[in-house]
Amino acid sequence: MARVCQVTGKKPITGNKVSHSNIKTKRRFLPNLQTKRYFLAEEDKWVTLKVSSEAIRTINKNGLYSVVKQLRAEGAKI
Repeated sequence: MARVCQVTGKKPITGNKVSHSNIKTKRRFLPNLQTKRYFLAEEDKWVTLKVSSEAIRTINKNGLYSVVKQLRAEGAKI
């Protein structure tokens, strides 16, 4: 599975590593992804999501069921 958040769509971006002598080399900035299991009470089952820390906060704020419903409307299989 790719390093992409299932809720926010965050993925790795590229940039420069800058040394003390100001030499620049390419590097990747990876998102802070966590594999989390949530219990979806409305369907009485566990759901495993690969989410970023921002998405965890979104789920805490809006509720798991509304986030899953929105993902399914966009075509994600959960």
